[in-house]
Amino acid sequence: MKYKRIFLIVCDSLGIGEAKDASLFNDEGANTLAHICENMNGLDVPVLEGLGLGNLGSFKGINKMSLPLGVIARLEEVSNGKDTMTGHWEMMGLKIEQPFQTFTDTGFPKEFIQLFEEKTGRKCVGNYAESGTKILDDWGEHQIKTGDWIVYTSADSVFQVAAHEDIIPLEELYKACEIAREIAMDDRWKIGRVIARPYIGKKKGEFKRTSNRHDLALKPFEKTVLDSLKENDIDVIGIGKIPDIFVDQGITRKIKTISNYDGMKKTIDLAKEDFTGLAFLNLVDFDAVYGHRRNPIGYGQAIIEFDHQLEELMKVIDEDDLIMITADHGNDPTYKGTDHTRENVPLIMYSKKLLKTKNLGLLKSYAVIGATIADNFKVKNPGIGDSLLEEL
Repeated sequence: MKYKRIFLIVCDSLGIGEAKDASLFNDEGANTLAHICENMNGLDVPVLEGLGLGNLGSFKGINKMSLPLGVIARLEEVSNGKDTMTGHWEMMGLKIEQPFQTFTDTGFPKEFIQLFEEKTGRKCVGNYAESGTKILDDWGEHQIKTGDWIVYTSADSVFQVAAHEDIIPLEELYKACEIAREIAMDDRWKIGRVIARPYIGKKKGEFKRTSNRHDLALKPFEKTVLDSLKENDIDVIGIGKIPDIFVDQGITRKIKTISNYDGMKKTIDLAKEDFTGLAFLNLVDFDAVYGHRRNPIGYGQAIIEFDHQLEELMKVIDEDDLIMITADHGNDPTYKGTDHTRENVPLIMYSKKLLKTKNLGLLKSYAVIGATIADNFKVKNPGIGDSLLEEL
């Protein structure tokens, strides 16, 4: 193999400009990174700049480099969707033709909610699209008094259940989400994920979600590159929400995280261990904390923090390691609504032993990532995608 270890980092929602089919998703003009840079009056990210991020578009404060340190490209999504699961599954070789259902505008149907209430023994309140923190201010005090479930959705294909840890035990919340997952297997309501959202606090303005979140996702409909790696006894370490996105399929080890910072810190620590294979990290705060909440300044500051930690990771990796940095969709924090945005995403690849760097331009499909990983470890790529290993 060319690289003993590959560190794949997904900056969740860090799009770099509208895709050519953005109009089909009502996302014309979206550009997550460019609009963050404008709101920050320029973004100071010297490590990402040095790797070549500025060469992938026009981003205020991020200069184009004549000799970037990385091999870079823009990636175009070929699946039908702009959500987390679609993006990650495509990276590992799957093309999603039928998008997951969303209930952003209407909430979940009455029949679905009635079934959930009957099977769990509690009533529901909420059932509309809302920020995960705002919904707690709306209904948290009510739940403390009544014990009713707080249910809500988002622009994603997701059914979320919030429960105060002092009112509803975690075990009961997790069981309720398993029930919701079973109900949501019906084709009428088939969604990507059910998420348990535990929280604490005594009154409006004080409620805070805890790290006991639990996701129940649909399983990938076919084998992915992760399965091929695992079947060949190659380590696949899922960090953050990666194991949830793939429902543990193809994962050999799980590392839980509570924030972007924690995810990068644990990845840096992991780089000091000895393993052979893939470390696959998702940095969800970009999307969940800043993108959906339309906070470009917070998003920009989070990118700066990531840039600092990326420098630490680059220092501790070995000569035969490869870092790959990408995103799964866009979420322009200056755009209308709170939805994801259909954008191209960056691909930055770095190794200490890279001899030549280049800009590969616009490439078709996120699946080049998984194909490259499979090629490196000499395992079968069971899905779509062409390897870029020769470019490295």
